[in-house]
Amino acid sequence: MSEARGPVRHRHEGVVDGRRVVWWSAGEGPVVLFLHGWALSPASYRDGLARIADRGARVVAPALPGFGGTAELPPAEATLAGYARWVTRFLGSVGEDTPVTVVGHSFGGGVGVRLAHDTPEVVSRLVLVNSIGGAVWAAGPAGPRMMSERPWWDWGLHLQEDLGPAWALGRVVPVIVSDAATNALRNPFAVWKVAELARTADLRAELDELRRRGLPVVVVWGRQDRVLPEASLTALRLALGDVEVRTVEGTHSWLITDPDAFTEIITNVLGDAPLAPLLEDTPSAADEPEAPAS
Repeated sequence: MSEARGPVRHRHEGVVDGRRVVWWSAGEGPVVLFLHGWALSPASYRDGLARIADRGARVVAPALPGFGGTAELPPAEATLAGYARWVTRFLGSVGEDTPVTVVGHSFGGGVGVRLAHDTPEVVSRLVLVNSIGGAVWAAGPAGPRMMSERPWWDWGLHLQEDLGPAWALGRVVPVIVSDAATNALRNPFAVWKVAELARTADLRAELDELRRRGLPVVVVWGRQDRVLPEASLTALRLALGDVEVRTVEGTHSWLITDPDAFTEIITNVLGDAPLAPLLEDTPSAADEPEAPAS
């Protein structure tokens, strides 16, 4: 184990399936397994993760395969289900007791959904933060347009917009650009492959099954997200049914720009406390007209 600079307390290196894995941990208490977003690593979220640990949780945050120094998965395993299986083996290799609270951002949310669906004994509750899986890009008169139809240039345009307003640039740009650039240079194929997984992920059936099982799920969403538009959130909510959905001010990466809000949300979830007044309620899926079936 080697010490890391910055608020995340410990950086570890080990082996899962005979391949290198890098992960971060901090704190003592109920375990929060954090799964990061596309092209990033836990380093991008270190401020919020350290503060959650300081509030009485044990945060465990692996760099997912292909990112942050963790070896990529074999090609046959490079699917959302394959990533979820890897997470289960990772938890066993580092000796973490399960079930755990899983917090997944963006691509990490999709991995969390498959983890909860495929290995329910591992996940006690799930927090989806601007997560992939809703699969819908936009509503239309002929029915929903799927995320897989979205042009790559449109993804790139809105990803650039997601860097946020001027007040956040000083924090977001150095963190995200440094992390993403390092991952892209180290393993460009993995970055591309995961981008394609995120773009085409349709987890509505898995989300519906989690609803049927009664798994506690909280959805938290930055209202100004353009990387995953509102139609995707609506589809995700419809699949989950009467789930707790809260919104915050911010873009797709709001939890990086506002670690205090992120800390408060996760602390309240762990303590089963109400999230208001920090967050605003959104109408339940039952209050909205159902989207046409795809």
